[in-house]
Amino acid sequence: MVSGTPQAAREARFCRADDGVRLAWARHGSGPPLLIASCWLSHLQHDWESPVWRHFLDALGDVATVVRFDERGFGLSEWEVDDFSLERRVADLETVVEAAGLDRFALMGMSGGAPVALAYAHAHPERVSQMILYGGMAGAGMNDDPEAETAFLAMIRAGWQRPDSTFRRVFTTSFIPDATEEQMTWMDELQRTSTNTENAVCSRVARHQTDVTPLLPEIATPTLVLHADGDRVASTWGPKLATQLPNARLVMLQSRNHILLADEPAWPVFRDEVTAFLADGQPRTTVENLSAREREILLLAAEGLDNTEIAERLTLSVRTVERHFQNVYLKLGLQGRTARAAAVARVLA
Repeated sequence: MVSGTPQAAREARFCRADDGVRLAWARHGSGPPLLIASCWLSHLQHDWESPVWRHFLDALGDVATVVRFDERGFGLSEWEVDDFSLERRVADLETVVEAAGLDRFALMGMSGGAPVALAYAHAHPERVSQMILYGGMAGAGMNDDPEAETAFLAMIRAGWQRPDSTFRRVFTTSFIPDATEEQMTWMDELQRTSTNTENAVCSRVARHQTDVTPLLPEIATPTLVLHADGDRVASTWGPKLATQLPNARLVMLQSRNHILLADEPAWPVFRDEVTAFLADGQPRTTVENLSAREREILLLAAEGLDNTEIAERLTLSVRTVERHFQNVYLKLGLQGRTARAAAVARVLA
């Protein structure tokens, strides 16, 4: 056992989904409840020994009672499965919620777990007090290029369970390009120990058939979106999510790593933002989260210019100006007839 880790935190519990699949879950920490819909690579016990993940467990457990689980087909959950659809994954999350006795709780969607968190928050808004999306996406995962995705699937089939980590290192360097050799070696091995080749392929294919984008405008849950500006896995999804969610705040992190490492400057930013958000329950929306163009348009509106005049001043179409205003309202969580005045007031504050 890792020093400083309570034995109870390393004890997995088990429940069964409505189709009979066994799911492993665990609880640690203290404070208000936080349920994590994690990425596909997880192992409830091995993660405590991880030079890549351990600092997440420690930091979140310091401020919340953390409930996490291994998705079906991964970690300590049952591997003999064939349904990795979004609907099945949301149903599994619902099973864990009931098994853990959660009523109203904060929900964190990490990486490929974000669509599950978003779909759950859309279906059960009364249960989710606030939502955190980290390195998340609403739809397909790593490769939008079909040829590149075919190559990745071929690498999974060829090298996922080989003792030699050459093929798995391709995934590792995409996730944590700035990691040490020790961290990369651990990530290489996690892939092999967290699931088998068939599950890795099938789950990845299912994720590329997932897209919850149409749900985003209807999810009013206060949401904190954290995204690394150099992330090659989730690409530009963080800003897209923040723009389309009505009550979201975006925090960009200066990092190339999809999984923030403990010794990089972006990590304390992540930790402090999550801690503050869980404490106050609302995204701290400020004009600093707006683009330079959006602030420019608000300043022109403050001068009394209407949309047509702003469009002429900036050599834009009126429709483009209107779209910028809509993005501003979404980012700042504003709506109704007073939204324009409220946005202008904030940029002048």
